[in-house]
Amino acid sequence: MTPEHSRSGAGDRVALVTGGASGIGAAVVAAYAAEGTRVAVLDRDERALTGAGGDLHVAADVTDPVAVEEAVATVVREAGRLDALVGCAGTATIAPALDIDLAGWARTLEVNLTGTFVVARAVARHLAAHGGGRIVTIASQAARVGLEGHVAYAASKAGLLGMTRTLALEWGPLGITVNTVSPTVVLTPLARPNWENAAGEALRAQIPVGRFAEPEEVAAAVLYLTGPGAAMVSGHDLVVDGGYTVR
Repeated sequence: MTPEHSRSGAGDRVALVTGGASGIGAAVVAAYAAEGTRVAVLDRDERALTGAGGDLHVAADVTDPVAVEEAVATVVREAGRLDALVGCAGTATIAPALDIDLAGWARTLEVNLTGTFVVARAVARHLAAHGGGRIVTIASQAARVGLEGHVAYAASKAGLLGMTRTLALEWGPLGITVNTVSPTVVLTPLARPNWENAAGEALRAQIPVGRFAEPEEVAAAVLYLTGPGAAMVSGHDLVVDGGYTVR
């Protein structure tokens, strides 16, 4: 946030978290709530929203520009302000490059890359008119290293890194910082069972710290980037991977 925003207490701030009804998004919502920041949760799953944390819930698909504009307007109207966006909404089609279905490829890029841009632009228009703010999106270690079966996911997350650098350049003069967080495997409730096997053990053995990330650790990185201590950090990818990508 701008210096003016940074002087406000956490209880005066409002953050919008997409995909905030589950996974990493839910951990970010909980972390914000714990520090006293008001949170609006945007998710396309209306049923999941009924059990989500946060102070305000809005249902929208991030790939629908009209629905996104309406959702952002609702948040600003109901909350009275908006200071930060955290883009956690995402999907993945996992398949070898020779076999991947093009519909799955297109959907992965549509949600992870185009949808992230759609929301960021809608929020940035508001932030620019009100003194600036923070934008953080969740990328992945797949943006930096090759992972078998992840061709669409890797392309979408690598795209986020390039997009973020450009947005940081263009929107910095408007008082907006733009960054990404790139985690390794994150043990969300949904993901944890998928890694309790030999493949999980093999991948953990390649991580210098010897384990996967917890959702709360990714949330902590997000809170840093949207907090007062990161006012001069923009266009950066904060890697939360236990050293996996240093090889």
